[in-house]
Amino acid sequence: MIVTTSDLFRVAYGKFAVGAYNINNMEQALGLFEGHRRANAPFIVQISRGARKYAGVVMLEAIIRAAEQMYPEAIFAVHLDHGDEQTCYDCIESGFYSSVMIDASHYPFEENIAITRRVVERAHAAGVSVEAELGMLGGVEEDIAVDEKHAKLTDPDEAKEFVERTGCDSLAVAIGTSHGAYKFKGEAKLHLDRVAAIQQRLPGFPLVMHGSSSVPAEEVRRINAAGGALDPSAKGVNEDDFAKAIPLGVTKVNIDTDGRLVWTRVHREYFRDHPEVFDFRKPGKVFIDEYAKFIQHKSRKLLSYGQLDAVRAALSG
Repeated sequence: MIVTTSDLFRVAYGKFAVGAYNINNMEQALGLFEGHRRANAPFIVQISRGARKYAGVVMLEAIIRAAEQMYPEAIFAVHLDHGDEQTCYDCIESGFYSSVMIDASHYPFEENIAITRRVVERAHAAGVSVEAELGMLGGVEEDIAVDEKHAKLTDPDEAKEFVERTGCDSLAVAIGTSHGAYKFKGEAKLHLDRVAAIQQRLPGFPLVMHGSSSVPAEEVRRINAAGGALDPSAKGVNEDDFAKAIPLGVTKVNIDTDGRLVWTRVHREYFRDHPEVFDFRKPGKVFIDEYAKFIQHKSRKLLSYGQLDAVRAALSG
């Protein structure tokens, strides 16, 4: 069942965070749905502008619709990740997306407010939730590139004003996370004090953590052992910090890079160990199961494991 992110956040706030995962193909979708079936957890399917270009809008919708039929017990939102204004309008008008993210964080504060407000008005008229962003994360994700010196933590006072003036339903905040695989030099540090300050000004309002992959050292090691050349010093977010951020209002956590690492590790190892194989369906089946296990693990860290029945009861009540 497709619901809005606002529906999920009303149940989750302060108790657990909803995992948001980007998909680009059938194998990712099947692993995502199967993993959440095993975890008995709600989730968010994210589609980026890059995925829309890669797989095609019609194909991605068909894949998700098919997965929904295969997993009728699933409760999830379909969300546009890092949309510009026109892409948000396209998704709202499609009638398929239940949630969109307008990312105007690279514009000046007043312009970000104006753009976000326009999207909110169009989206709410269609019953679609809106996530906005204030502050700028460092790193690289598809066509988004922000170097370290231009990364900017979210100002708590600006966050309050921004939400009040735009009417957005959730806010992506810059609190020390970063996009991409090469996240940090040394240990990552989430600014939980900054999250707490934002929550004080916006009590009960859902906050979103982008760039929240952990970049497991073991995944990187196995990829490199199978012929990869990733930087072994790459680091991400400490998964144990999720539980610390949830009571502070973090209700949605975006995880993309880690899933790509699972895909890369599975395929590199499979073809290394089976050089005679050319049937891509064989490693594809391995990946679906490995990705499902990955989703189960993340659901435990996000405290969403086993929460599906509570979500279903709240939505039907």
